[in-house]
Amino acid sequence: MVKEILLLGNTQLYEVSKEVQKGENLTELIQNLRDTLLDYRKKYHTGRAIAAPQIGVKKRVIYFYTDKEIVFINPILTFSNNEKMEILDDCMSFPNLLVKVMRYKKCTITYMTPEWKQQKMELDGDLSELLQHEYDHLDGILATMKAIDNKSFYFKK
Repeated sequence: MVKEILLLGNTQLYEVSKEVQKGENLTELIQNLRDTLLDYRKKYHTGRAIAAPQIGVKKRVIYFYTDKEIVFINPILTFSNNEKMEILDDCMSFPNLLVKVMRYKKCTITYMTPEWKQQKMELDGDLSELLQHEYDHLDGILATMKAIDNKSFYFKK
């Protein structure tokens, strides 16, 4: 079911999400994240991932859909070096705004699958940036809070 995406300014977006407990049924949540992402893509022709807090669910779950579907449950991000890149970040919670931020070029994510199997994945470039963005949502952090300075905001045309 397509859910409403919470927009910038909604106080729920600034809350820290809780860990998923083993045995919790996430089937409906995962379906809702998938449906909401695909609906957003139809409207805006963009969107590769969504975090549960963006639809008002305070669980540490990220739904990722690029060339395949990946569900990250209770993810943990680590960084092997301090190399960063400057990027223009966008977000489903503020669809017409870009924010200039610094993100790590590479990251490693350790997570549980819906079948409760631990996985590890290394990402770099735009996928590293994407995961960092979604991970921040789990901690109540938006790209607007990470802007390089007060002149780092741009409207999309």
